Formats: sequence, structure tokens, C-alpha cells
Amino acid sequence: MAEAAAKSVLGTISRGHLECPICCCRFTDPKLLDCLHSCCLNCLDELISRQQPKAGEITCPFCRRVTAVPDTGLQGLPNCFFLSSLVDEFNKQERLLGDAPADTRSCEECDEGLEAVSRCLDCDGNICQKCLDVHRKLKSTKKHRIVNFDQSRSQVPLADLRKKDWLQCHKHTNQELCFYCETCETLACAKCAALDHRTAEHEYREVPDAIRSYRQDVSESLRKFEQSREEFKVADDSLQHARNRLRIMVARACKDITAKEREEIAKIRNKSRLLRDEVKHIGKERDRKFEEVQKNNRDKVERAEQIVATVNDLMQQADDFELLDLKPKVMHNLEFKEELKLEQAQHELSFIGIKCQDVVANTSLGEVLLEEKWQLKEVLDEDSGDGQYKSAEGVACLSNDDLAITDTGKQQLKIVNSAGGKTPVGWDILNDPCGVVVSGDDVLLVTDKMHVKVFDSSLEFIRQFTPSHNDTGQDSESCLTGIAVDEKNRIAVADSGRKLISLHMLDGSLMKTIPHEMVGYGLAVGIKERLIFTNYSNERLICITYTGEGVFSVSTSCVKQHGRPSGVCCDDAGDIYVSVDSEEFEGGEVHHYTPEGVFIGRVARGLHSPCGLTFTPSGDLVVADEVSVKIFQRM
Repeated sequence: MAEAAAKSVLGTISRGHLECPICCCRFTDPKLLDCLHSCCLNCLDELISRQQPKAGEITCPFCRRVTAVPDTGLQGLPNCFFLSSLVDEFNKQERLLGDAPADTRSCEECDEGLEAVSRCLDCDGNICQKCLDVHRKLKSTKKHRIVNFDQSRSQVPLADLRKKDWLQCHKHTNQELCFYCETCETLACAKCAALDHRTAEHEYREVPDAIRSYRQDVSESLRKFEQSREEFKVADDSLQHARNRLRIMVARACKDITAKEREEIAKIRNKSRLLRDEVKHIGKERDRKFEEVQKNNRDKVERAEQIVATVNDLMQQADDFELLDLKPKVMHNLEFKEELKLEQAQHELSFIGIKCQDVVANTSLGEVLLEEKWQLKEVLDEDSGDGQYKSAEGVACLSNDDLAITDTGKQQLKIVNSAGGKTPVGWDILNDPCGVVVSGDDVLLVTDKMHVKVFDSSLEFIRQFTPSHNDTGQDSESCLTGIAVDEKNRIAVADSGRKLISLHMLDGSLMKTIPHEMVGYGLAVGIKERLIFTNYSNERLICITYTGEGVFSVSTSCVKQHGRPSGVCCDDAGDIYVSVDSEEFEGGEVHHYTPEGVFIGRVARGLHSPCGLTFTPSGDLVVADEVSVKIFQRM
């Protein structure tokens, strides 16, 4: 059973690593191409004969890289002694396991056809008992390495099998290779160093020093590749997000177009279809560009990974002499820094919107917006006859586009729309309202100092719950500020007093607490179960996972300008929007970030003192701006 298993393992390894990609048979006289792939000499000869008239170069059948054919022909390509020795070892092991036909055990030293009992590793041939006796008597062969076929577990290091091919100088017989000329990038013996590499421009060193330097160069190249791999991951994530955001924007634009189409009824349906097609076409073209960039980045990294894998195999399996002989090719293949220059996402191409207009006669239904811009759509500075807002801090949007607003100065929660405000909830229920959020079934949740109070869409009080104290031993007084709810109706509450975020079910039951020293005012739930919050005093925007693992922490200050963040929210694509206040700005601003915390630009400027943020179902941005509530739309 063990012998059968050994045969199976040998066969699997042979098929996976020791077969020529052209003939799909075990390598015979393998030659190494510039791309570090190997093929049989005969296969390359047949291949190049089919590639006329370009006989001066050969294309690798595996990766399509081109290798120049030496003046001496294909024989001049470097031999892959590592593969040759490995194939020989596999053939020997198969014979020892009885896997080879009986006639392959015939003596190769004489013509008597006697059965071979041993194999001479130096002569690379099977020998019978008579030839073995002669081998051991002759002065020239008595030191040859002999392996008996009955020594089924005999093992000879592959380095020893190849050693005879490298120790001797091919130019000066019986001279050992002991130097490596850095100028000529070749191994040399003492005579070569004295005769051929003696001039000042030749720089050579001993083999151990050369291989040590070589390995250091390879290690540095591999380290740079690992850095490039990390850069690829960041670029790829950014491109994927841009594609996802583009799809959301395309869908939203099509939805806006459809809404306008219904207003104009039948006379604009044809134009609506044309405009949707244009949006989809642009979206498809941009998505194709993103996809091409992604594919190019992935191809570059995959190619680099192939090179790295091959080089790693060589560095682990090949001996020093073979490595030095292959150094020019290996180092050439490791010079992929420029090829591995990864393209980043053009974030501006991920936006697409629609600016609709009234259609008269042959006027177009609207125009496609290729650049994201925002404009002030509406200002709500009065409720139902009660005067201006005193301190509007939190804002949330219900499914019918009504806005729920907390006014800390008046200790009120109110719901307003374009027709005017509804009756607010006053001081008798709320003491110090701050953040407000709407769940999926239009339930309102308000942070009120130490409690979260729950209302229905008619502002009827339902219940309240108190987030449990953390188990860190802190006795700080609770101060609930930000609140957010995810798509699964799990509630996140920021406690800036005790410096933690608590996660709850919709009924208020505690799931877990996440301590964090930077917990401040604003809180939002991002993509991939991420919690995003602001720290006003430290001017930071922070993102962590539900398990408390840090994702990013970035400054909200611009060059020579302090930016103190307060409110934060996310759009459907996961992009982050932060309200920022600073005396150095001309009023407050709303800043736009990617889900990875990369600053994109400013959405709004000249605000009074922006706090809470939210999005309407149609994609408008609502800002609680202390004395008013402002609504911005893309244009």
C-alpha cells in the first residue's frame, strides 16, 4: 500500500511540475527562457520552426513573452539543470519502485544485454554486475557514485547530482569555478579571472560573497513586490467601490429620469428612453474603463506573482552556482516595479446624475451630468409658526421624505416637510435631545443624555432604554450623542462620556459594547459593518468594525486650516459625508470622503454651524445647521 501511495505521489508531482507545457511529457533536455519558463529543446525547435520568419526570437507558449535566440541557436539557451536533475531523480525512483518497464533495466555500458543491478550517477547510466566490477577497479571511475536498485530508499541530494556540472570551468579544464564577475555577470575560474577579467572595468568577487549579495538583491525585490501587492489591494478596493457607486448613481439617475417621465406623461416617453440609454451607455463605458484598469492591475500582479513563485522555487531549490548563472535573467524578471505601477480609480468617473428640465416641443428631457456638483435646494428656518430653530443638531429622514429634527435649544423633536411642521414633542418628554435616526419601519430613536427614547412616525412616545454601563471600570457619567441604525435594524449608540459605542437590538437589548477613546459626537454605520464617528476636539474622523478593529483614523483639517468635525452620515454607496466647523473657513462646510477615509472634496460651504447630516430617499443631502435646516441636491 505504501509503495502504491508513493507511485501516486510521484505521478502527481511529475504531472504538475515536471512536464513540458508543449509536449505534456516529462522534460527532456529542458532549456530556460527569459521569462523563467522551461521547455524541451526539441519542442522549442519545433515551435520556432512554426514561427517563421521570426527565427531570431521565440515566444513562450505559456506566458507569450519573447526570448531572443542566441547566435549559437537554441542550444545556446541556458540549460535548466535543476529540472534535468529532478527528472533524473524521479525516473530513478520510479525504477526503484518497479514502475519502469523491465527492458529499461538493461546495462547501458556494454552490448551484452545483461540486467542492470546499479546506476552510476556520474555516468548517468544503468550498469550490470560485470560493468560495476570494472567501474570499481578503473582509476578513472572507481570514485563514481553508485546507487544499487535494491536500495529503494537511497537518497542523494539534488545539489550533488548537479554539482559536477558546475564545479568545473567549461573553458579551462580541471579548474574550479570560484569567482563571479559582476561586470560580465558570469562565473569564472582562477585562470578566467587572471586572463579574461583582469582589466580595471571587471569587478569580480568570490562565489559566497556574490551569492550573498545576490540573495540580498532578490530579497529586496521581493519586499518591494509585497509593498506593491498592498498598493494593489488598496487600488483594487477603491476601483471596486467606484464601480459600485457608479451603479448606484446610474440607478438613481434612471429613477430620476423615470420620475420626470411620469410628470410629462406620454409625450416625453421616447426622449426618456433615449436619455436612459445615454446614461446607461456612459455608465457602461465608464464601468468598462474601471474593469479594464482592474484587469490590468490584476494581470500585472498575477504576472509578478508568477515570477515571484518561480524565483522563490529557484532560490529554494537551486544551488549557488546555478543561481549565479541565472542571475541576469532572474534580476531582469524581478525588475517589474515599473510594470507593476498600478492605476488608481478616477473617482470623478464614478459619478453620474441627471439634471431634468421641462420639455417643450423638441427640447431634450434633460442632460447627463458627468461631474458631481451640489447646490442649495431649500432652506427650512421656521417650523409651524414657532419661529426659527434655536439649536438644530440632529436630523433624520422618514420614508415619505418628512424630516425629523432635534432642537436642543428648545428641547424638542419635530417633524417638518415643505408644507410646514407638525406638533413638536416638548420638554416634558425630552430633556437634552441630540442625535436622531429612523429605523427601517419609520421608528424614531433619539439620544437624550443618558437614554434612548423611541417614537413612532406620529411622534407618539413608545418606550425608552438605557445603554448598559461598560465593564472597563470607568465611572464617567453617560452622555449619549450620535446614534445610527444599520440595514438589519441594529442600533449603534455613541457615548462620549464613557467613551464607548454600544450595539443594541431594535427592542433596546444590548448586544455588545466597543470602548474607544476617540468616541465623540457624530456616528454613522458604513459598508461592511463599519462604525464611523467623529472627534471634535482632536479633529479626527475614525472608522472601526463591529468587533472594534480599527479601519482608519484621518485628520479633518486642511492645509493651514483646522477642521472640527461633528455630524457624519453615509450614502447608499458607502461614501462618507462629514460636517466640519472652523473659524478659518468662511463658515462651516460638508466634506466628502471615500469609504477608506480618503478626502474627495467639499459638498457645501458657507454654512452657519453644521451638525447632523442625513440623506433623503431621492439622494438629497440634509444638514442641521443650528438656526436652520438646509437641503442640498446634486446638479
